[in-house]
Amino acid sequence: MAYELIAIGTSLGGLSALKTLLRSLPTAFPAALAIVQHRHKESDQGLSSFLQKFTVLPVHEVEDKERIQPGHVYFAPPDYHLLVEYGYFSLSVDEPVCYARPSIDVLLESASDVYNERVIGVLLTGANHDGVQGLLSLRARGGTTIVQAPDTAESPILPEAAIAAVNVDWVLPLADIAPRLIHLCAAAGV
Repeated sequence: MAYELIAIGTSLGGLSALKTLLRSLPTAFPAALAIVQHRHKESDQGLSSFLQKFTVLPVHEVEDKERIQPGHVYFAPPDYHLLVEYGYFSLSVDEPVCYARPSIDVLLESASDVYNERVIGVLLTGANHDGVQGLLSLRARGGTTIVQAPDTAESPILPEAAIAAVNVDWVLPLADIAPRLIHLCAAAGV
């Protein structure tokens, strides 16, 4: 069984965490990565451009109905929920979840609905609980779960909440998450 999607959520401290994670992924990384980073609704596309400097994988913000391609890094645009459909993304302006749009919960729940055991959910540093319910849903549907070790997070609130609520597969220091993703995808025969 191959992993098709890595769904990642982060908020406070996420930019630094994402730089560390993305710079360690190889050119031939076989799964797509969908990322929700909490940010102001009026922020521009500078996040994708900035993070492109730290990875060999193509990075960009999602457009509605965009096809999901392996080895690409997709960011939720500001003020839109990022939803996963089978083979493509969709965007929504539904009400904020946990005061956030984009919401990590929305990404993880929709990814788990579509990909079940073929998705890996990753929660990084964050200052609220957005992502915990989504990770619970993902775990319940057979997905694999990884949470950043709270002592390596700029803001440990989200990792601590996830660890308390979900029987996660791995709690890892930030530097160990990308190697684990690479190992999981290779072991799954991707």
